[in-house]
Amino acid sequence: MVGPNAEQLGVLPIDQALERAASEGLDLVEVNPMAKPPVCKIMDYGKFKYEEKKRTSEARKKQVVIQLKEVKLRPKTEDHDYDFKVRNVKRFLEEGNKARITIMFRGREITHKEIGQRILDDVMKDVKDVGVVEQSPRMEGRQMFMILAPNPKVAQRARDLARAQAAASIRDPRDAPGADAGESKDGDAKASEGGEQGATPATPPQAS
Repeated sequence: MVGPNAEQLGVLPIDQALERAASEGLDLVEVNPMAKPPVCKIMDYGKFKYEEKKRTSEARKKQVVIQLKEVKLRPKTEDHDYDFKVRNVKRFLEEGNKARITIMFRGREITHKEIGQRILDDVMKDVKDVGVVEQSPRMEGRQMFMILAPNPKVAQRARDLARAQAAASIRDPRDAPGADAGESKDGDAKASEGGEQGATPATPPQAS
């Protein structure tokens, strides 16, 4: 058994453990049911679940969700349309996403695959300052495609921006702990990710 300040209290019978938790005005929570004997900790279970939920929420805000964006071109794509789509590819990469560049062949165009390869080579050159080739050009049916990813510097910048935006949202008064105080009651009974694995209120048959 572990006390509220992480002190080791030794192995106690379940009734004594529950009595000790009650005397502290706290809960007895089983944090490692697979141990022999199971490990329980004295804590405020409601507060624990609330803080766990907040930590998970903040961690998700800091994550960069990488998406695969597709840009389609044709062997006869005009220059202004090509320039517009290359700008989109750059924007996708700068946001930390990946880009799939697809050349679509129609009819007899399929006999001129070298044109598609040349277009993909041009795209690679035009975005080399922000992207790298993750998957080299290849054919798939009547389409030729390649996949680009942001280079390490751009990817790091996207992660830093995501963290800055997360920090800004946390500082927003609407995200202050007091503003979400009501969530602690609603969230007490809900399981959430992270925190102390397998933490559940202890019951007499499971703890000792």
